Amino acid sequence: MARILNSIFQRWRISATYRWNISGELCSGATIDSTSIADFNPAIKCDCSANDRTLCHITGLSIYAMDFRDEIPDELWSLTFLDDLNLAQNYLTGTLSPSIGNLTRMKWLSVGTNALSGEIPKELGLLTELQSLSFGTNNFSGPLPSELGDLTKLTQIYINSAGVGGPIPLTFAKLQSLDTVWASDNAFTGRIPDFIGNNWSNVTVLRFEGNAFEGPIPTSFSNLTSLTDLRISDLSNGSSSLDFLRNMKSLSKLVLRNNNISGPIPSNIGEYQSLSLLDLSFNNLTGRVPDSLFNLTLMTHLFLGDNKLTGTLPAQKRQSLQTIDLSYNELSGSFPSSINEPNLQLNLVGNNFTREQIEQSDSSSLPSGLDCLQRKFPCNRGSPRYSSFAIKCGGPPIRSSDQTSYERDSEALGPATYFMTSTGRWAVSNAGLHSDRPNQSFTSFTSFQITNTLESKLFQTARISAGSLRYYGLGLENGNYTVTLQFAESEILNPPTWPSVGRRVFDVYVQGIRELKDFDIKREAGGWSLTAVQRQFKARVSENYLEIHLFWAGKGTCCVPIQGTYGPSISAISATPDFVPTVSNQLPSTKKNRTGLIVGIVVGVGVISLVSLFAVYYLIQKRKQQKALEDEKFMGIDTRPYTFSYSELRAATGDFFSSNKLGGRFWTGLQDGTLEDGRVVAVKQLSVASHQGKKKGSLYLDCQHASRYAWEWQRVWRIFMRNLESALSIEMSRGYLAPEYAMRGHLTEKADVFGFGVVALEIVSGRPNSDESLEEDKIYLLEWAWQLRENKHETELVDANLSEFDVDEVKKVIMIALLCTQTSPGLRPSMSRVIAMLTGDAEVAAVTSRPGYLTDWKFKDTTSFMTDHSSQMHNSSEGTSTAATTNYSPSGADTPMPSDHWRGYMK
Repeated sequence: MARILNSIFQRWRISATYRWNISGELCSGATIDSTSIADFNPAIKCDCSANDRTLCHITGLSIYAMDFRDEIPDELWSLTFLDDLNLAQNYLTGTLSPSIGNLTRMKWLSVGTNALSGEIPKELGLLTELQSLSFGTNNFSGPLPSELGDLTKLTQIYINSAGVGGPIPLTFAKLQSLDTVWASDNAFTGRIPDFIGNNWSNVTVLRFEGNAFEGPIPTSFSNLTSLTDLRISDLSNGSSSLDFLRNMKSLSKLVLRNNNISGPIPSNIGEYQSLSLLDLSFNNLTGRVPDSLFNLTLMTHLFLGDNKLTGTLPAQKRQSLQTIDLSYNELSGSFPSSINEPNLQLNLVGNNFTREQIEQSDSSSLPSGLDCLQRKFPCNRGSPRYSSFAIKCGGPPIRSSDQTSYERDSEALGPATYFMTSTGRWAVSNAGLHSDRPNQSFTSFTSFQITNTLESKLFQTARISAGSLRYYGLGLENGNYTVTLQFAESEILNPPTWPSVGRRVFDVYVQGIRELKDFDIKREAGGWSLTAVQRQFKARVSENYLEIHLFWAGKGTCCVPIQGTYGPSISAISATPDFVPTVSNQLPSTKKNRTGLIVGIVVGVGVISLVSLFAVYYLIQKRKQQKALEDEKFMGIDTRPYTFSYSELRAATGDFFSSNKLGGRFWTGLQDGTLEDGRVVAVKQLSVASHQGKKKGSLYLDCQHASRYAWEWQRVWRIFMRNLESALSIEMSRGYLAPEYAMRGHLTEKADVFGFGVVALEIVSGRPNSDESLEEDKIYLLEWAWQLRENKHETELVDANLSEFDVDEVKKVIMIALLCTQTSPGLRPSMSRVIAMLTGDAEVAAVTSRPGYLTDWKFKDTTSFMTDHSSQMHNSSEGTSTAATTNYSPSGADTPMPSDHWRGYMK
């Protein structure tokens, strides 16, 4: 057994932890004491009770969330004493071998969250001691083997998103010990079996979301009185009622979304005092909303949207009920005072409330625009104002290269909210709660570049939803429009790594017509994340509004890479007319008769003007002095850099919106921006604390000093930032930081120049600044460059893959790089001078001696002079603020450590 395990570990390059394999003995330490197998990883457990404790058998093996990329070795099936096997959250491929039937002692088996394929082997049914089985989130195919019905000791089965399909075998009626069943997002067909209600009386958790089942829900489900969590969604055909719920008084979470359920909400709903989450949206429920439903003791989230409910809102509600979605019903009347409770989210879009009813009620706490977002969108109906709109979903305003102006959509939406712009041009409505996700954020952000587009910035933020996300173009002139939707998957990673096996799947409707079914952004991008996908549709506007609806139909994975990663995601929306508009398409004027105010302003201005004359004279003199200094600074450049006002740069960066920040946590104050004319700039915001500028709030363009050199510097800058972004610590970014910043935390505007010099040498040489695999005198690029310079062999630095190059140009770039990397900031040229030297507009100054950090420190004897002050660097860095979402590194470095849940299955 030890030989087999050593063979597997050697193949997967696994090493035993310090807690076992003591002195070369596998079964030692934590493997034989009372330590749980979930407490260390990789882990084994041994039973050494045989032959008077002289023989040990391996009974447990856990290799969890270690991202191994391989097929399961056949030798594994020879470990016949295993009763606990956890291989979850890796990137295992290939099939599940029929030899798994050898493991007849198995009690707990998990191969979930991998990339396994093929059919489920019927031999799995031989493991009759199984108590927990998990093979969800894989790429299996075919039906569930009827032999699995022989696993009568099963209490837990996790097969959601497994890829299996067909009817659930009748033999599953024998699984009467089941407590937990996750079976969502498969291709199960036919009706939900009646035997579930008759035989699975012990089940407490049952999930059947996003399959291909037909309705109705079996009436036998009324026998499942132990249920605490029931989720069924997206049944086709057949009509159900809620009568089967009459005995399920233990329910805490009930989701029956999009199941063709008709009739009223049960009058005894007030007896369900354990309910905390209720979702009955997208059904055909009629009647009034029961008063008792708003007064359940533990209820916090209520979703009743897209039904046919009538009447008024209940007069009272418990304060614990903070999320209520009643959008798209037929409600009307005045509002109760409870709508003004703090922190309440209430979505009433698409009902029959009139402007008079809304104005007469105390609805000051509700977002504005509700009267315009009722059925058929009455505002501007018959009197259109606009002929186009463009929205930057989940982010700041952006002007694209084709001059489309995308308006910002950075409002903090929640699970039951809406928002309409002050101009009434467009609106958004969201409904849905991310299951089991502690952080309910409804935007996503990535700092990585997006491929397959020239507009990467357009895709770096997105609006996400856990259920239903609607955007509306309002006040539109009637006619035919082209609707363009932009997508990019940024939460689910690229293969091969376990966070890449997630699937985001949703439907897209335009004007009520389903244009995209089971749309998977990553699949449409050829299987790649961070890749732009665009879809265009033709739509007819006949009543002055356009609706785009993104809808989650229960499909896709639920929990990869983190809990609640599912549902719609969209980066940008635009709609343009296919006709010649007759409306102005301009924002409404806000001019009013404000004579008194104007008179007051004029008088005030007259008084202030005299004082201002003196100030103007003083500023003119200061500006002349400043211009003289700038002329001296930019001397030798034939194209003078552009200058911009603070307001221009503030508008370009969306008021310095956090998602525009460049360079990750190592660089502060640098932001991406787009000017009104479409030019892309990088803006650095300086402050006294950073010692970068002489005055707080001063700004300057850091990268694109002149349009003539914009592309070249932008390319170099991206390489620089990519290298820094890929580093996980200061240790890994050594070689880029200027000495004054690394040692004293003093950041000058010449710190960027130092980094530019290092990257310039990397570009010339085609190698990183430090490479331990090389000969000792070549390990550190700067040291090697100086050695070649002193021996007049500079061209030996050039990348060997370059077959031809201009020797003079190479020497010039190397010389400039050496100037940029001088120890003292004062000896380094400004970035404008660097550009002038590169383009031949200025002479390259001579540099004759090595900088002090190359002569004073022995690189071989220390990690780096920069790492000694890593904590100082960290403390001096400015904090970042982004949308609350988990950003995984493409390298998989953020793979979480094993949880204490022994299964290793993500819930």
